[in-house]
Amino acid sequence: MWRDLVDLLWQAYEQFGFLPLFIQVAFSLIIVAILATITAYSSILYKRYQAYVHEKRLNFITPKLEDLITEQVLLNEKLSMGVPVDEIEFDPVPLSDKIYKKIWVRQVMIDVLIQYRKNFRGDVGELLRKLYIDMELTKDSFEKMKTMRWERKIKAVIELTQMNIPISDVTILPLTNSPNPLLRAVARNAYIQLSKNEPFKFFDIATEPLLPWDQLEMFRIITTTKDIMIPNFSRWISYSTNKSIVAFCLKLIAHYDQKTAIPAVMDLLNNKDHYFRAEAINCLGKLSAEIAEVRLVKIYEHQPLNCQIEILRATGMIASGKYLDFLKHELMYSTNFDIRMAATRAIINHDSDESAAIIKEVMNTTYEENRIIIKHCLNPLIRN
Repeated sequence: MWRDLVDLLWQAYEQFGFLPLFIQVAFSLIIVAILATITAYSSILYKRYQAYVHEKRLNFITPKLEDLITEQVLLNEKLSMGVPVDEIEFDPVPLSDKIYKKIWVRQVMIDVLIQYRKNFRGDVGELLRKLYIDMELTKDSFEKMKTMRWERKIKAVIELTQMNIPISDVTILPLTNSPNPLLRAVARNAYIQLSKNEPFKFFDIATEPLLPWDQLEMFRIITTTKDIMIPNFSRWISYSTNKSIVAFCLKLIAHYDQKTAIPAVMDLLNNKDHYFRAEAINCLGKLSAEIAEVRLVKIYEHQPLNCQIEILRATGMIASGKYLDFLKHELMYSTNFDIRMAATRAIINHDSDESAAIIKEVMNTTYEENRIIIKHCLNPLIRN
């Protein structure tokens, strides 16, 4: 039978060579399309089968794991009696069940523990962490760190971070500079949360950029992590060649009001990148750096529009009162709408008798458009 089939296929192949070229091409494309369709459907069916099996496994094991956590952690009598978490021992009998040796079960256990730890803090959260350690689930997480697949590395870093398990610098620091942006962001956030002494050490080696959304998440982590060691960020302002790191440090300097960084920030006013200069000017304004005000006004005429607007805003935030005439001049005579708007807000931000007198004077002497700008800026509902 097989020999007959082989002979038939061979004859078909020989006849195929005598067909016109366009028929050969069309027939080949049909064969390719059929094979591609079969492959695609096979892949879809296989993935659906995997998802079905995974769902069945979860439905089977999750209730057991939740019962274990409830019994060993949430209803732990020693915890309710005030026994320190480090001194609490779990019942070894349920933990020694053979089912907890299976790799897929251990992964589900990690996921469930992390979910519970997100919802419980204090001693309960620490006891969940102790269960994670006592069941040697740390080995599973660290094993995933050794793989070449970046998505498994990300999962491992997240697991260890959620469970507050220290990761050695040798392991985590290279990941903070990974070419993969997701792995890089996760590793940097983990390093900030887990490092006790130098949470910003990776700034020294960072060559890959801090993307805007990475900066938002990192800023949230830095400002909400308890007992984090906050350094003087001017060190990276002065020495880092990574512009995104410098820009991020400017935001942190302003947030933590690090006035000792003012000289380093002022040095950035010589930078050729005007977007960079604008960020430095904004930082000086937020720091109320009166020492920088004279220089800002001096360089104003030679700056592009974005830097000029930031100088006006900074003058309003510093609010020394020395340059109210400068602001008044820009309000009355500038031909740019954004300049006049920024100058008006800067004058109002001084919140002094002199600034109020200037606003009143301009309202009585200027043309209608400027009066509209002043009324807009004086509105407490939209004033910024």
